[in-house]
Amino acid sequence: MVQFPPATCIDTTEALQKLVIQLAQEPLLAIDTESNSMYAYRERVCLVQISTRSADYIIDPLAGVDMSLLAPLMADPNIEKVFHAAEYDLICLTRDYGFTFYNLFDTMTAARICGYKTIGLAYLLAEHCGVEIDKSHQRDDWGQRPLSYESLRYAQMDTHYLPALRDTLQARLESLKRLDEAREAFIDACHVHLPERDFDPDGYWRIGMPHDLTRREMAILRELYLLREDIAQKRDAPAFKVFSNRTLIAIARYQPRNNDELLTIEGMSPLMVRRYGHQLLTATEHGRRAKLPPQPPQHTVAWAVTERYMALHTWRKERAIERGVESDVIISKDTLWVLAREAPRTLDGLRNIRGLGPWRLQAYGEEILRVLTQNP
Repeated sequence: MVQFPPATCIDTTEALQKLVIQLAQEPLLAIDTESNSMYAYRERVCLVQISTRSADYIIDPLAGVDMSLLAPLMADPNIEKVFHAAEYDLICLTRDYGFTFYNLFDTMTAARICGYKTIGLAYLLAEHCGVEIDKSHQRDDWGQRPLSYESLRYAQMDTHYLPALRDTLQARLESLKRLDEAREAFIDACHVHLPERDFDPDGYWRIGMPHDLTRREMAILRELYLLREDIAQKRDAPAFKVFSNRTLIAIARYQPRNNDELLTIEGMSPLMVRRYGHQLLTATEHGRRAKLPPQPPQHTVAWAVTERYMALHTWRKERAIERGVESDVIISKDTLWVLAREAPRTLDGLRNIRGLGPWRLQAYGEEILRVLTQNP
């Protein structure tokens, strides 16, 4: 492994102010984040790593640093921001700090447009930079302090080589004449859609319906689902770390009546039974006696819309095979559904569809219109 100095750690607002002045002069910043989604009820950004072509920095938001100082850099169209698999990082940074982004380069998206089948950062760095990175710290608890030297080194490695990887993939895009396509995808990625964070009390339907539970079993599942959420909030832990969906399904289905029967349920250990057995048995009994839940909300889609979607889906798959890329590199599934619902009949109509920028319109516009015309 090539040796290089440890990253400079930034844990005060004063230090970040000075760093931002330096970074504002850079044409390119490689960026990554580490969050504690595996260890907290509500995840938050715990580290932000930034690399230039000559230095690495690790910023500690948990030290009380004023992260809003980074906002102008993220929004500066003259500074290219390089991420790998940008979507999650952009969601986290937008959610926690309200950042907006311009001038993005996503090395994973670039690799996919180039036709790579393996797109993980470790593979791409080994393939193009001759570097092997240790991924054993991927599941570290980034909210704990102090972080070990090894954890910080891992975090640094995630951005240190990104500028070089970006250069290699940009050259590959240019040689394949796919750079304009990639740039359009990068622009699309800057439009961040934050997922709903509020707890959905009806979310138990999504867990139970694929398993064909009876309505009585769904009533029990509802009680267990609400209990799990309450425990997760009190423990400040992700819900899946309390009980897995499979465990909830098994309890709802087999309806144990005592701790010995609980112990036969997949995922239930003696410690969990001692800690939560009474609550689980009480919730199960409440579910047995509760009013049956109403039928789940129906999200019906008109038959004509479904037909158009399937026709577009078939076209997209054939086009992807022809180009040697994954299907969603052509057009995203969400955009296919919008096309199927709105069924535009002209190029001007297509221009109003999100996800169809100038490059895709020129490359696929006429083909899409033919599919829609054949499936009115």
